[in-house]
Amino acid sequence: MRYPDKLLEEVKDRAKGMKLEGINFGAGPVHPKLMIVGEAPGREEIESLIPFHGASGKELMKSLASIGLKREDVYITSAVRSRPYSVKKVFSKKENKEVTKYPNRKPTKKEILAHAPLLDYEINYAQPKIIVTVGTTALNRLLGNKYEISKVHGKIIKNTPILKLNDAKDGYVWSKEKYTIIPQYHPAAVFYNRKLAETITQDWLNIKPLLKREN
Repeated sequence: MRYPDKLLEEVKDRAKGMKLEGINFGAGPVHPKLMIVGEAPGREEIESLIPFHGASGKELMKSLASIGLKREDVYITSAVRSRPYSVKKVFSKKENKEVTKYPNRKPTKKEILAHAPLLDYEINYAQPKIIVTVGTTALNRLLGNKYEISKVHGKIIKNTPILKLNDAKDGYVWSKEKYTIIPQYHPAAVFYNRKLAETITQDWLNIKPLLKREN
């Protein structure tokens, strides 16, 4: 989807001075079978303009396929829609000199708050019944810091309000609308811990019966 220009200008102003690159629009239908909320786009997503593109995207597509879904069945977005980056000086053996690198990093709480209007807008637009958060950042953005992904992954949290931007636009309040939230490990987690692969597979299979009841 394309965000309204006024909304983009607002978020750009809120994020002024932050180390954030580009904009990667969320994508998907209204009333999707699932809404997937991730952390933030990486370099590949900013270049391709496709949410969850690259290695982590392939893992996510495998998980969706395991429950009979395709990319076009779901709405995909993230807590931050620009790429958070670091600035690092490293010595390049290949170039035999110090070079500057700009690697991906986890977004800060201030950056998540700055981009809150975009996620709120997308949730209002898509009106999902089920939201799957992938990773800790997305989970905490919607349900607060009381939840830890290691303790609630794969669980179905029904009929819960979510956090949205307050009227002053400097913090969060609980929504009147209620949703079913299913926290999952981030697809990239298997790259750092292969032992999680079986757990992630089973966690996604837990969603399948719920989809049959909702659709």
